[in-house]
Amino acid sequence: MIILGIDPGSRKAGYALIEKEGRRLKLLHSGTLRYDSEEEFLYRLGTIFDSLTAVCETHRPQEVAFESLIYVKSVTALAKLAQARGAMVAACLKTSKAKLFEYSPNLVKSTVAGHGHAPKEGVNKALQLLYGKLDLKSLDESDALAVATCHALLGGKPAVTAGRGRSLSQVFKNYGKEKS
Repeated sequence: MIILGIDPGSRKAGYALIEKEGRRLKLLHSGTLRYDSEEEFLYRLGTIFDSLTAVCETHRPQEVAFESLIYVKSVTALAKLAQARGAMVAACLKTSKAKLFEYSPNLVKSTVAGHGHAPKEGVNKALQLLYGKLDLKSLDESDALAVATCHALLGGKPAVTAGRGRSLSQVFKNYGKEKS
């Protein structure tokens, strides 16, 4: 199964494609989509849609996992992020017909690094334990890989029990033993 993880943004967005085969995860491709060249936000939405359409057409993911919206200090920034994310969702639905999923930033961190408030360094260390040495060019790529990994490990089912997510080691320990 090919999974596309997306860390959405209105100026740049990270994406990572992984292949899940049984319990094995393999990073296929990752990158950062940049939209800074479009000064006017409304025109940037077209660029966002087109760039994600190209990613989906090229790689044909079967499932797409988005990081859900996060709290931001500015209502304007949140509105722009929501519109950018909407353009991305539309591009995925139109192009790949993939199933879409979303995960909160804390669930992604909890699943990958074992703690919902883990720093980016902790998340990156956990990702390197899974994938080996990584040469990711930006934090956006790393975040997108974490989102894709979270989805691969949880399989679209949030693993929250009594307000706590499971750590990566807990997921691997019980992997394949859960009822579908």
